[in-house]
Amino acid sequence: MIVLAGALAAVTGCGTDPAGVRSVRLALDFQPNAVHAGIYTAIRDGADERHGVDLEVRPPAASTDSIKLLTAGRADLAVVDIHDLALARERGQDLVGVGALVQRPLAAVIARGDLKRPRGLAGARVGVTGLPSDDAVLRAVLEHDGASLGDVRRVTIGFSAVPSLIAGRVDAVVAFWNAEGVSLRLRGVDTTEFRVDRYGAPRYPELVVATTRATLDRDPELVRDTLAALRDGTREVLSNPPKAVDEVGKASGEDEHVVRAQLEALAPALRPPLRLNRGALEAWARFDVRFGILARPPDLDRAFATP
Repeated sequence: MIVLAGALAAVTGCGTDPAGVRSVRLALDFQPNAVHAGIYTAIRDGADERHGVDLEVRPPAASTDSIKLLTAGRADLAVVDIHDLALARERGQDLVGVGALVQRPLAAVIARGDLKRPRGLAGARVGVTGLPSDDAVLRAVLEHDGASLGDVRRVTIGFSAVPSLIAGRVDAVVAFWNAEGVSLRLRGVDTTEFRVDRYGAPRYPELVVATTRATLDRDPELVRDTLAALRDGTREVLSNPPKAVDEVGKASGEDEHVVRAQLEALAPALRPPLRLNRGALEAWARFDVRFGILARPPDLDRAFATP
């Protein structure tokens, strides 16, 4: 088990009300969706206040904003893609993952039609966002089935996976099975998903809750209380999905049937809530180095901590 170090002290920027409840600014990795259900449920049910914190959620304008908010001191904790966390640490930013929002990779290669296996993508146009993790996912899926990156034509499409696939600009996309994959199915698009943890990657937590080393050292109790609230919120999501669907729908403006389908797909990946598994992190680190996301293995004892 990874050990959390640091002494209890006051955190600059975290306000405290007369009842002793401290405000916590939590930045999201993306616009509200089903993966954030535990966060919004914790607020709705008052789990945050029961643990002595008042969660203030900050949706981002872009996917990397949560790290920017953390490093600028404008957020106390943030939801961060695990690859982005490691890359930030390679750049010298002392960020620490303290909990796993999901317990498995969410990335997949999603192809149109009934494709039997990844090598069937040979000669296909595959849409990627331009992030290094996309190439790693695509390479892992292809190599697992004896193919290679050279067998496909990569097309940079940014974050337009769904319209690009529907319009036929590409034959497959690297995207998230819990989001774009669900959206494509709801639109009646016949697709085949090659989830990366079934084709070449280990099971690792795609999204983690992170904070800065400075915050962690100054106030580990704040981090611990926030994680406890998120844990309670996630457990409530799993036991009462309809209420969670309503809450995420309000936050996102998304139709309830979309949120419901996303949450149904995602629910198994939420268990066990917020737990960091050392073995999974070790396997993830090897994967990221092998497939070129990271230049060298991260120091897991510095990169992750469990309250």
